[in-house]
Amino acid sequence: MSHLYKHLRIHQVFGANTDVGKTIITTALVRSSALNSNRVFYLKPVSTGAPQDADDEHVKRHAGPQKHLLDAHCLFRYEDPVSPHLAVRMASQTQDGLKISAPSDETFVGSVAEHIRKRARVASGPGHMYVETAGGVHSPTLSGTTQLDAYRPLFLPTILIGDSRLGGISSTISSFESLLLRGYIVDAILLFRDEYYRNYEYLTQYFAERGTHVTALDPPPPRLDSAENVANTEKYYSDLVPDTLQGDIFTALEHLNKCHARRIEELDSMPRRTLDAIWWPFVQHGLVKTEKDVSVIDSAWSDFFSIYDASGKTSPSQPKSLLQPQLDGSASWWTQAVGHAHPTLALAVANAAGRYGHVMFPQATHMPALKLAERLLQGPGKGWASRVFFSDNGSTGMEVALKMALRSFVVSSGLELSSPEKKNLRVVGLRGSYHGDTIGAMDACEEGVYTCEWHEAKGYWFEPPTVSIRQGRVAVSLPPALSSLTSDQRTVEGFETLSNIYNVKQRLKSPLAKHYRQYLDKHMRSLQADNTRNLAALLIEPIVMGAGGMIFVDPLFQRIMVDVVRDPAFFPTPLPVIFDEVFVGLYRLGFESAGPLLGIYPDISVNAKILTGGVLPLAVILASDRIFSAFKSESKADALLHGHSYTAHAVGCQVANATLDLVDRLAESDLWVGAISKWMPEGASATRAWSFWDPEFITSISCLDIVEEAMALGTVLAIKFKDDDAGYASHSAQTLLQSLRLPLDDGSMSAAPGGAPFGVHYRTLGNVAYFMSSLNTPRVTIEALEDRLWKLVSSVQRS
Repeated sequence: MSHLYKHLRIHQVFGANTDVGKTIITTALVRSSALNSNRVFYLKPVSTGAPQDADDEHVKRHAGPQKHLLDAHCLFRYEDPVSPHLAVRMASQTQDGLKISAPSDETFVGSVAEHIRKRARVASGPGHMYVETAGGVHSPTLSGTTQLDAYRPLFLPTILIGDSRLGGISSTISSFESLLLRGYIVDAILLFRDEYYRNYEYLTQYFAERGTHVTALDPPPPRLDSAENVANTEKYYSDLVPDTLQGDIFTALEHLNKCHARRIEELDSMPRRTLDAIWWPFVQHGLVKTEKDVSVIDSAWSDFFSIYDASGKTSPSQPKSLLQPQLDGSASWWTQAVGHAHPTLALAVANAAGRYGHVMFPQATHMPALKLAERLLQGPGKGWASRVFFSDNGSTGMEVALKMALRSFVVSSGLELSSPEKKNLRVVGLRGSYHGDTIGAMDACEEGVYTCEWHEAKGYWFEPPTVSIRQGRVAVSLPPALSSLTSDQRTVEGFETLSNIYNVKQRLKSPLAKHYRQYLDKHMRSLQADNTRNLAALLIEPIVMGAGGMIFVDPLFQRIMVDVVRDPAFFPTPLPVIFDEVFVGLYRLGFESAGPLLGIYPDISVNAKILTGGVLPLAVILASDRIFSAFKSESKADALLHGHSYTAHAVGCQVANATLDLVDRLAESDLWVGAISKWMPEGASATRAWSFWDPEFITSISCLDIVEEAMALGTVLAIKFKDDDAGYASHSAQTLLQSLRLPLDDGSMSAAPGGAPFGVHYRTLGNVAYFMSSLNTPRVTIEALEDRLWKLVSSVQRS
C-alpha cells in the first residue's frame, strides 16, 4: 500500500548508479532534518557487506549534534559485498546444509511497510523519514526483481541521487525516465558538484525545463585511512550542514517539505474541485451529497487503488496513512487484465509513443497493428475470420459490426443498395442486452434505462433462459414464454456441474434443446411473416450479458438461435451473426472466445476491454470473408467508409500485443491450473467451465435466504439479492454492501500489497452485486474478499 502521513514526510532515495553518493547525501538530509528539530527515521531495507561498513552505521555515526532524534534500522543484512539477489543466495546455506529461499517481494515489501507504519506511530510530532535503496534504480532486490518494481506498491515520493562522474548525465536521465515510466513522483534530484565534469550544470538546466528541482552539493573529501577518514568526513558534514541552517542542503530540505505539504493540500482539494468541474458517467449527481462521496484515487498498483482518506489525519495518537488500499472490485469497469500499472505494459506504451506517436492508417500499415491483426486471426478468429478492422472502443466497435452485418445482408439477399427496404432492416437479439452508448448501438437494444430521446428500437429481442446456482444447485431458469412449453416448469435442474451446462454439444440432444428449437422456430416464422420487421442480423453477447445485470444466458439457447438464423428453411439468406465479446472475450470468462464453447462461430465479433490490459481504449472487429467481400468492388462508394482519427493507433496496438503475450503465459500458470482443478474434478467433461472464485463459496452464498442466486465464470462473480423493486434503478445491492468500502482492522482483509487491511471499491447493477478479478489476481486476495462477503451477507441475513 502507499504511505502518506501529514506529520511524517517520507522520501525514498534511489541512485542513478552504485557509488554515486546515496548514503552521503542521505546522511546530509538526515542531519539537516535533525538540526531542524524533527524526529528522523532512516531505513536501509537491504544491506550487503561488512556490518561496520553498513550504510545505517554510517548514518548513525554522522547524524550530527541532534543524533538523539535519529532512529536508524536495517531489515535484511548480508555479509557478502555483492548485489542483494546474490548475497541472499550465498547466505542461503545453513549450518545443517538446508537451503533457505529468498524472501518474496510480498514479504520484503510487507516488512518495509510494517516498519513505516510502526515509525509513523512513534513519531509524536513532525518527522522525516528516508528509505535508502541499494545500488542503481534497476539493481535487483532479494528475489531478483528490479528495485523499481519491487518498491512500487509503496509508492513513496522519490529523491534521485544523480551521478556526477563521467557518463553520469546519461545514467541520471535514464534513471529519471525509468522512475517516471513506473509512475514514481520524483520530487528532487541531488548530486555532487564536480567542477571537472560539471554534470550538475547540464542537469540543472535539463530538469528545469521538465519542472524538476535539482540541488548540487559539495563533494566529500577523498577516502583516507579509517581514523582520519572519520574526522574528515565529520568535518565535511559540519560544513555541508551548518548549525546556521543555511546552505544548499537546507534549500533542498525546504523544497522536499513543500512538496509533501503541497501533495496533501492538492489531495484535500480534489473532492471539492471535482464536484465543481466533473460530470461523471453513470452517476446521478443529485445523489452525491458531500465531498466524502468522491473517491480520490492517488495511484493504483496490481488489483488495488490507493485512495485518499482525509480521516487519517484526525487521530494523532494512532495515525494511519492518508492513503488506504482499496480493491478494484470491478476490474475498473471490466478492463483490467494483469493489474494496474504493469511495467511491461507501461514500457510497451512508451516504446510505441516514442517510435510512432500516432500515424494515420488508411492504405498504410505499421508493425504493432499488423502483428496484432495476425495474432487475433490465429487466436479468437482462428478458423473463421479473415480480416481485422480497428476501432476506438467497444461501442464504436459495435457500430462498425452493425454496418458490416447490414451491408452483407443487403448484398447477399440481392437488395439494391439504393432500395428503400434497407431502411427497415432489423436485428434479432436478447432482452437485457447492451452494446454501448452510441446511438446506433443503442438502437440495437430495447428501450431501457440506457437509451436516449433519439432511441428507435430496431429489432426483436427474445427473453432468454438463464444459468445460475440457486440453493447450492446448478440450474437453468426459464422465462414465462419458455416455461409454458415445459409444463410451466420454471427451473430445470439435474446438472451436476457447471461443465455439464456448458457442454453444448452434448446438450443438443436433450429435451430442453427440442423445446428451445420449437419456441424459436415458431417465433422466427412469425417475425418473418411481419413485413415491417426485415431481420438482417443476429446480435448477441455470448454467455453473459454484462450491463443488463450480469445475466448468464443458457449457452444452449444461444447456440440454437444461431442455428435457426442460418437455417435456409427460415432464412434463404443466412443472417450475419455478431458476437459482442467486448466484455466476455479474451479470457474474462475463462476462455478466449465463446465460439468453441458454443460449437459455432460468428461472422463478426468485437473485442475490447481486456485487449489493452486496461491501459487505454482500443477495439477490434474480426470479420469473415463473406462480410469483407460485401464491401469489395471497383467503386470507392462501396467501401466501408467508417473510421476514426486514431484508428489502429500504434500505442494501443503495441500494448495489446504485450497484454496478449502476458495472458498467454498466464493461461499455463499454476494460478490457473489450481483454479481450474477446483471446478473440474478428474474425469469431468472436457468443456472447461471454471472460475477463479471458489466453488464452495459460490454454493454456500447461494443458499442464504436473502440471495436469489449466484454465479461465477472466469474472473466474474455475480450475486443477485432478493428485492421486490429489482432492476437497474434499485439501490438494494449498493446499500447492503456499503460497509465493504471501509477496511477492517481485524486482520481479515490483509492481502493488499504491504499487508495492510483494505476496503473494496465495487459497482452494482440494481439488486445485482458483481465482482471481477484480473487474470492474475492472487488467490489470497480473492479469498480475503470471499471471506468478507460471506461475513457481511450472512450477518445481514441473521439480523
